[in-house]
Amino acid sequence: MKKTEILSMLRESEGYVSGQQICEKFHVSRTAVWKVIEQLKEEGYQIEAVRNRGYRLSESPDILSQAEIESRISTEWAGRNVSYFRETDSTNTQAKRLGEEGAPAGTLAVADRQMAGKGRRGRSWDSPPGRDIYMSLLLRPDIRPSDAPMLTLVMAQSVAEAIREKTGIDARIKWPNDIVAGGKKLCGILTEMSAEMDYINYIVIGVGINVNQPSFPEDIADRATSLMLEAGRSFLRGPLIAAVMERFEDNYSRFLGTNDLSGMREAYNELLVNVGEQVRVLEPGHEYNALSFGINDRGELLVRKEDGSREAVFAGEVSVRGIYGYV
Repeated sequence: MKKTEILSMLRESEGYVSGQQICEKFHVSRTAVWKVIEQLKEEGYQIEAVRNRGYRLSESPDILSQAEIESRISTEWAGRNVSYFRETDSTNTQAKRLGEEGAPAGTLAVADRQMAGKGRRGRSWDSPPGRDIYMSLLLRPDIRPSDAPMLTLVMAQSVAEAIREKTGIDARIKWPNDIVAGGKKLCGILTEMSAEMDYINYIVIGVGINVNQPSFPEDIADRATSLMLEAGRSFLRGPLIAAVMERFEDNYSRFLGTNDLSGMREAYNELLVNVGEQVRVLEPGHEYNALSFGINDRGELLVRKEDGSREAVFAGEVSVRGIYGYV
């Protein structure tokens, strides 16, 4: 019997659940049930216990725990195997370790706090506890290593869709790996891979979402935001994690059906903040302004340069910035 199962039972019930019902369902003693209820209370859940009526979950505060995440996930495989850390160096590091140890595809490493969160090109960022989502999903796709960068775009679309669905915020994609709202960054995505020349051992996609950050340091306040700042209220992280997993499972299936982004391209481009906009392409040793037309089936950004020539910009080679501000 897991805390997860009792938590799910309480959450799904509209009224009280008797101790006897729990005992009969999980074939355990009243004492065992009481112990689990006490553990859930210690984690912060508001559970009413009324004699002759049973237990009722009266309030769900924003708790992140193994049981909380597992009780929210309703996918077939994505996020089904959860490894939760109250504090860790980085969820990508943990997911890669799990990958090396043979953990199955769909394993999700989640932390309440990261001590060494990683961004693109080895950048690090502060990850305070109790506010945001830090998670990394382990995949074992049967695709060519050269196709792996497309999975960053699959995750970006999934995160944007989940945020829009759960919060109503106009979350959009800034190609290739950021989610933005109001011209500021909400979320970053980092994909890492272990591969041979023609074979992928595993892929890890890390996602960091600013959820309940009430403010940001002065040096990044003009380009960073959170769901709380955009909506003016706080959000539960558990349901948002579950929504990302649901959207990813669906989009990933579509990707594997074609081994490219043709089945997602239209929906992706509708969410892409760079479409029809002037962008500055920062290639190593060469920068230029261009007009963006959205992605192609490979996830490359199609642009028209000022001399009229067209190019497909590859995510691994460049960084695209808006001419005005962050986006």
